[in-house]
Amino acid sequence: MPISKDRAIAFIFQYHYSQIMPRLTKYYLGIYEDKVLKGVITLGYGTQPLGTIKKLFYKHDLKSKDYLEIGKMCFIRDVNGDKSFGSKAISVLVKWIKANMKEVKFLYTMADGIMGKAGYVYQASSFRYLGSFWTSVYMDNDTKEKIHPRSAKKLCQENAILENKKKVFWLTQSFCDKKNISKIDGLMFRYIMPLNKEANKILDEYETYRHLAYPKDKDILYKKRIGEKQFIYIEQPKFNMRSFSHNHQKPNETIIQLDLFDN
Repeated sequence: MPISKDRAIAFIFQYHYSQIMPRLTKYYLGIYEDKVLKGVITLGYGTQPLGTIKKLFYKHDLKSKDYLEIGKMCFIRDVNGDKSFGSKAISVLVKWIKANMKEVKFLYTMADGIMGKAGYVYQASSFRYLGSFWTSVYMDNDTKEKIHPRSAKKLCQENAILENKKKVFWLTQSFCDKKNISKIDGLMFRYIMPLNKEANKILDEYETYRHLAYPKDKDILYKKRIGEKQFIYIEQPKFNMRSFSHNHQKPNETIIQLDLFDN
């Protein structure tokens, strides 16, 4: 059921590994059990809503209104022992979308491989796997802060000045060495759930999405840049997700107090 933005964000700040919120969030939903708030799921879009759906389904003229993306999904810690709770929550979510937004054809999401997530909850919920892609983040080696490229604007400006350039879009290796920052690549895993017969028909027209094996822990890979266009494979990096020296979005301390019970 829908809950207030403040209540949802407070829950996410308390229970999710990342406190950086998606910017294009449309719905904040609470998952209740015995009138106790046990989980929160947000729905919206990534940074390129129209680009995402067009890239996934390039043969069809689909629009952003045709899908929703799971932005954040987290559960209270006492349900971690119930391995089926996540799939139960997704089942409730799907029913809610079908009942309230019949025009939505697909539910899309990604498992954050760079954080060690293969997407087992989506696999248990029978999402279709659409493959993986590499993504890049930075890590401050002193604080272990995970720096999203969108949060590196000031660093890029500083980098450009030092390099005598008008603008840089990615931090150079020499700048990263100077600032003791690592550029790390990891995999993101795409999942999608068709929500009606039309969506199933559309999805079946893409042969490249058929019979893809679900990723497992062995498929989660990490690379660290050691020179311009030079990388080495590394073990999973240990980020400090409570460090905010570079990331702009910090927890709002005024909403951290959370009432878990539905009055």
